[in-house]
Amino acid sequence: MNGRKTVFWALIVPLVMAGCSNQEKQAWQPGMPLEKKQVKIGIIHPNQIDERSRYDYAHYTGTVEMQRNLGLANDQIIRKVDVFDGASAEAEAAMRDCIAEGANIIIATSWGYMDACERLAAEFPRVVFAHATGYKYNGSNFTNYSGRLYHGRYLSGIVAGLKTKTNKIGYVAAMGKDNSEVTGGINAFALGVETVNPSARVYVRLTYSWFDPMGENVAAEYLAAEGCDVIAQHCNTPTPQIAAQKAGISGIGFYSDMSGDAPLAVITSVVINWGAFYTRFVESVMQGTFNPAPHFYGLKEGVVDITPLAENLAPPGTGEAVTAARERIKNGDFNVFDGVLETNDGRRIGVEGKTLSDSEILGSIDWYYRTVIETQP
Repeated sequence: MNGRKTVFWALIVPLVMAGCSNQEKQAWQPGMPLEKKQVKIGIIHPNQIDERSRYDYAHYTGTVEMQRNLGLANDQIIRKVDVFDGASAEAEAAMRDCIAEGANIIIATSWGYMDACERLAAEFPRVVFAHATGYKYNGSNFTNYSGRLYHGRYLSGIVAGLKTKTNKIGYVAAMGKDNSEVTGGINAFALGVETVNPSARVYVRLTYSWFDPMGENVAAEYLAAEGCDVIAQHCNTPTPQIAAQKAGISGIGFYSDMSGDAPLAVITSVVINWGAFYTRFVESVMQGTFNPAPHFYGLKEGVVDITPLAENLAPPGTGEAVTAARERIKNGDFNVFDGVLETNDGRRIGVEGKTLSDSEILGSIDWYYRTVIETQP
């Protein structure tokens, strides 16, 4: 019996050790290249992949572009969808599933996944974690990334400021001032409006949800009834643009070109090309050059912009104004949140001659610019 046990362990131990060796080979190591064939990426989405949810669809198409650019096989991508981003435990479970399936890179595409990424990055130092739109990161295997959406927001504000006749511009927002991503975009938009129309005001209506077509419609209808003649948005569906078209007013789309959804309303849309970022990010892991410092990309890198203007809807001179502002931002002459800014509750933010950093814009803006009006009680 003892002899059989000895033979059994003599046979099984090398197999176990070989398995461990293979896992070690597949794991990522800081500063070391990762062979393309060993790359395995877990991607976490808060909603179903559906063109109605433009946020999820933009991240989906971006990762598909990355996969195509880098020549990765389908079995190297693990995709988890409809993972609620308001429950950290659910997000953590989805990421653990990916890691159990061999993922050495985790891409978490929503703000609400941030804390789960932070915990798991500490637990799994041989897995790279990348979190969208948040502000947390560490010095080894956890980074955050965001498009400088405020660049596109500023340009679209110029469009809206030139278009409005009532000087009331509506903005359907998914979240309130506790979310810097949304609030920073609203403020950048308001700053763009003010440069061409100091008399205009931006009226914000919240839905308290990233994906709520009914709530978005109610918010847009409310803003139209209050006299807003342009509707912008930070929410996932084109519903506010469709509502704007029904009301006979104009709109500014978000995350994808929404002109096809409401061709009689949408003047332009703020868009982001995640494929450019995802390709660079995964490529850096493969090449051994991954840097956990936050990654920000904007107009200069071709990640953020606005779509071509609808010529039949944009007022004369709009294209020239947008082009001039775009060049100032791309050249580094202007960064939207420059100098001292006054909030709508009378505070003063910023320092003369300086600009807010990306981390401040994404993580610390809990105020509205002075021309923004909150419509909720």
